[in-house]
Amino acid sequence: MTDIGMEEEDDDGNNNNHVLGVDVALLEGGWGEKLFDSDTEGRNINIIDPVYTEDYKRPSLGLIYSIDDKPPWYLCILLAFQHYILAFGGIIAIPLILAEPLCVKHDNTVKSQLMCTIFFVSGICTILQTTIGTRLPILQGGTFSLITPTIAILSLPQWKCQDTEVFNYNGTGNFSTNNTESWQSRMREIQGAIIIASFFQLFLGFSGLIGLLLRFIGPLSITPTISLIGLSLFGEAGKKCGTHWGIASITVALIVIFSQYMRNIEVPMILYSKGKWKFSKYPVFKLFPVLLGMCLSWLLCYILTHFNVFPSSPAKYGFAARTDINIDAIDNSPWFHIPYPGQWGWPTVSLSSVLGMTSGILSSTIESIGDYYTCAKLSGAPNPPTHALNRGIGMEGIGCILAGIWGTGNGTTSYSQNIAALGITKVGSRLVMQTAGILLIVLGLFGKLGAIFITIPEPVIGGMFMVMFGMITAVGISNLQYVDLNSSRNLFVLGFSLFSGLVIPTWLEEHPGVISTGVKELDQTVTVLLTTKMFVGGFFGCLLDNTIPGSDEERGTYAWHKQMHGGKTNGSAGQSCYDLPFVTKYLRRLTWTQYIPFLPTFQKDRN
Repeated sequence: MTDIGMEEEDDDGNNNNHVLGVDVALLEGGWGEKLFDSDTEGRNINIIDPVYTEDYKRPSLGLIYSIDDKPPWYLCILLAFQHYILAFGGIIAIPLILAEPLCVKHDNTVKSQLMCTIFFVSGICTILQTTIGTRLPILQGGTFSLITPTIAILSLPQWKCQDTEVFNYNGTGNFSTNNTESWQSRMREIQGAIIIASFFQLFLGFSGLIGLLLRFIGPLSITPTISLIGLSLFGEAGKKCGTHWGIASITVALIVIFSQYMRNIEVPMILYSKGKWKFSKYPVFKLFPVLLGMCLSWLLCYILTHFNVFPSSPAKYGFAARTDINIDAIDNSPWFHIPYPGQWGWPTVSLSSVLGMTSGILSSTIESIGDYYTCAKLSGAPNPPTHALNRGIGMEGIGCILAGIWGTGNGTTSYSQNIAALGITKVGSRLVMQTAGILLIVLGLFGKLGAIFITIPEPVIGGMFMVMFGMITAVGISNLQYVDLNSSRNLFVLGFSLFSGLVIPTWLEEHPGVISTGVKELDQTVTVLLTTKMFVGGFFGCLLDNTIPGSDEERGTYAWHKQMHGGKTNGSAGQSCYDLPFVTKYLRRLTWTQYIPFLPTFQKDRN
């Protein structure tokens, strides 16, 4: 058992002891108990400050580290690396998807530069979000919400790939010089659309409009929105698992065994503390179930590839489980690459591109609101207050603007799979996610290091997706604890919103072009919105819940808003985790700050 501690001062000048390493067995009681450990002299020390247990009033989550806890540096790095692995598949997929419409499908050098850029910007946005945004342990990465409008823009006649661009490939991993300006002009069009559209998201957040809309959002609005985040990705998970169900099943089994059946098994380790070496037990399987499961499956695929157990023909089943399919990406990636703003030239702006991209930004915004509530629950924090939500959405707008300026070809948003990992690893520390942001920046500078992970086989990623997205769906359903499920009204709202969120987008995806108003920009905007499952489900849930008669107790909004606004932000240990670092105590001395919707002193959160 470790007893590494550190004293620091809070905003009021009080000393708080933060224990950096604790015995997991003592934490199984959750937030509802006053827990103690003993130091080297046998004295009792408080592991979790009792004021946390009083203000949070969270159900027992078995958290090892909650939002304000600071794990030891070596655990921070390992846990941050696990988040990097989880986000890698989603982040790396975006430049690979955009390579074809950008007409650089065969240019691995350009693709590696795009990968370095999106990792670099994702790290910057993660640090900004966790430090001055919502301050929740939430990783920022490329968003699939912007891929649909991006592809739609690049499908316009003036941006379609020409035959000379597709086939003028010199066989060395690069296009001829004549094609450089061609693909970069496409990228600049996407950059300009993302930058201008992101100002809309920035305005929604910092103006407080998002906070005002929350009065119409309750459990029956949040449940379909969050649940459909996981459910909408079942096709992607199934597609990757289907490339080799055996490897995918092994990956799922390992993660489940480590995270559920072996979660309380502690592994003896030798640690250095206070000038001496000593034995300590750590819940390794509880901390790193996803990382262990994926690495073991990855190793198995490498061994089977080495002995040619998997077929070598792409046409045969199981080929995708090989680890040498994308090995050329390592050779073609630069050792060191520093992304910089405007590296592809000055962005260009057109009205049709901006309107189409705005619909993707709106969908990403709605999805992120649900992510904030999920992340708060899994990290042991109270539901985010209005000012934190406003600031989080505004910060995502800034993140998308930075992504556009740097030229990632995409924006940034909250990553659901990393939020789900908080529930499985039982580690919700903000410091871990900030470390992950630094790791994303560093690894984004070293192209070959990041390219190594491109060799992770698709069925391994698919197995991880099955566990992660299942957790997200379950967390969404858990919000129904506030709702009267014996009410036929509530059952109708829930069932219809969930079913519509699956039916309408699926039908539109199977019948492209069915929406035709005669205005291309309007067609594109409506299509993007109605093909986003989270938007459709959340929209119908919110509309029906606010228009069909029902009492606040029946709808669950009374208990929901009571918990949301039950704690105060003016110095209490509960929602103080959302306060801005260093400046909050000075802001409280200024009366005008109570009218600023993104500051911790916002009057709505104090009443």
